[in-house]
Amino acid sequence: MTAPPAQSLVLTFEAARRVVEDHASRQVAGPAETVDLLHAAGRVLAEPIIADRDIPPFPRSTRDGYAVRSADLASLPARLKVIGEIKAGQLPDKVPPILNPGETFSIMTGAPAPRGTDAVVMVEYTSQHGDLVEISSRVVPGENIVPQGAEARQGSLMVDRGARLEEADIALAASVGKSRLQVFVRPRIAVLTTGDEIVAIDATPGPAQIRNSNSYSLAVQIQQACGKPVLLPIAPDEPRRLRQLIEEGLQSDLLLMTGGVSMGRYDLVEQVLGEMPAEFFFTGAKIQPGRPVVFGRCGASTPAREVLTSTSHRYFFGLPGNPVSTMVTFELFARPMLEGLAGMSPRPLRFLHARLKSDIRVKTGLTRFLPAILSGEYANSHAELVPWQGSGDIAARARANCYIVVPPDREHILAGEWVAVLPR
Repeated sequence: MTAPPAQSLVLTFEAARRVVEDHASRQVAGPAETVDLLHAAGRVLAEPIIADRDIPPFPRSTRDGYAVRSADLASLPARLKVIGEIKAGQLPDKVPPILNPGETFSIMTGAPAPRGTDAVVMVEYTSQHGDLVEISSRVVPGENIVPQGAEARQGSLMVDRGARLEEADIALAASVGKSRLQVFVRPRIAVLTTGDEIVAIDATPGPAQIRNSNSYSLAVQIQQACGKPVLLPIAPDEPRRLRQLIEEGLQSDLLLMTGGVSMGRYDLVEQVLGEMPAEFFFTGAKIQPGRPVVFGRCGASTPAREVLTSTSHRYFFGLPGNPVSTMVTFELFARPMLEGLAGMSPRPLRFLHARLKSDIRVKTGLTRFLPAILSGEYANSHAELVPWQGSGDIAARARANCYIVVPPDREHILAGEWVAVLPR
């Protein structure tokens, strides 16, 4: 029977994040499935999307106006003969017309520019009388025209395998004729909430009980990270039943546990995992909220003392039971592992910067992720802490739209200073 060391595996935020990212980068996505294009939104792409032709497939006008040879506008005002009109999607006799010196075509946005054209004059700088147009503004070669193939050449990569498909990716797939796409099957992520004080959401809690909110917040975060949540029954503070549920959770691709990872007498998760046996990469991170977060792996469907192999490993996270801590530690640590299992390409945390609206005073030693509201516009953005009652205050987290990040060596940050902000 082995218990995990407590203090030696408490890492700084940066070190703990690097450990997770290292393991996440080694994950292999599951099988692929083919889905209709609209159903692929929010999924992870399992095949590259390739341009089936040049984009645009012709020199494309970006303005309503007149297709010209820029040299014809050396002297202003210039008068040119209008010899036709080109609409988007329509070519005269299906053959691109040729533009000769002294001539012009009326042209619409999105229409193909005729051969001999090197610019388009916006209609605002013109005045047409019969078959003559007077132009009052010069243009330079290439103005208001997108060259053929400027956006993509036939056979070029449009969206790479491992991308999470958003609206622009779906539009690109549609533009190259992909009505169906191969995407990775969502990994199954088990969620196990622990504690005798936790009851189901449709139960009437006793005086010392609370409803199970963590399983549901995690289920939403899992879905947002391209996973499929598997909600397990609530685990009591009893080692045998807790172990049964942990073993059940390890049948999924990743196990997330909430509660039972602090230092209390009935915080049994680390003890039970240590007996299975489990390998711990860290048993805490120097952050607030979320310090008692646990990350490790153990064998799935193997006898308790059987030697683990690389193929039998299942990773787990023990997340603190306080709801805000659960949400924060998922974003900081569990999300990159889940995204790796989902087939996504690795990506770093992205921070914004804003001016602090009011002073912050904290103790040093921990990297703090404090619920806040980011507001303002453009360069005048500012962030302010949301009043909260600690890591159990779900209402404060719901009011916040970001976290202000306080470095571990800062005790006092003055209003007006620039601070790092982690968007929700």
